[in-house]
Amino acid sequence: MLVLAHAARPDALVAAKEVCEQLRRAGLTPVIAPTGHPLRAEVGGVVATLEKVSIDKIELTIVLGGDGTILGAAELTRGSAAPLLGINHGHVGFLAESEKDDLAWTVATALAGDYVVEERLVLDVSVRRGEEELFHTFAINEATIEKASRARMIEVGLEIDGRPISTFGADGVVMATPTGSTAYSFSAGGPIVWPGVEALLMVPLSAHALFARPLVVGPDSAMAVEVLERSASPAILWCDGRRGVEIAPGSRVIATKSDTPIRLARLHPGPFTDRLVRKFSLPVTGWRGPVER
Repeated sequence: MLVLAHAARPDALVAAKEVCEQLRRAGLTPVIAPTGHPLRAEVGGVVATLEKVSIDKIELTIVLGGDGTILGAAELTRGSAAPLLGINHGHVGFLAESEKDDLAWTVATALAGDYVVEERLVLDVSVRRGEEELFHTFAINEATIEKASRARMIEVGLEIDGRPISTFGADGVVMATPTGSTAYSFSAGGPIVWPGVEALLMVPLSAHALFARPLVVGPDSAMAVEVLERSASPAILWCDGRRGVEIAPGSRVIATKSDTPIRLARLHPGPFTDRLVRKFSLPVTGWRGPVER
């Protein structure tokens, strides 16, 4: 099992050390991040590293941190069949499966194989200018086209399945997955989409337009945002807030459903509704449940 932790959170590093010790007591050799990660100084005893163990040999990746750490782990292990099991050491932690107080139980449950794997839709993201592809990556939460200059909007054109929707000036546009509907898209006024729904979202950011509503389209659609030639400044594409590239006027960002989903290990396969209420601390006091007939 691969163990990854937030490099700048002392509590996550200490917890990762405890995870490694629990794995060793169970007869496993923990795998940790390559040389240079602070976890190496915390963990004593016998461990392996990703420099010497193929990612294809990993059965499960245990991640200690917030959603950003889990997104980083997904980037590191992309293409591996091993699911991610997040233990929240961040704030909201929508992608995490358990809280840090449940550490020992979580690891014991993982060792017993008592989890289900949930696959989530991921975006395949491409930047093109004419026929030339300038950049290619993926996004688990969202691909965001943002203005590069604080003082100037960007002029964008929205497109679905090769057909135009609208053009306007804006601070940017978010193209998100259902997983990302509780992240940046939510902050921008987009809808919350249950993770089991196969859909793609497009949400304008501070648009100067009469029609600039969030759009939800099917999983086989292609969303595109063109930074129009008349835009006074370039834009920046950020994918999950981790991978970015400048986009010159005249370039297009295209997002489609990726063939490689993210795989999450679930120990609590309850309804998403309960997770939503718990993570956002929604007021449900007084609810008595459905009326029995």
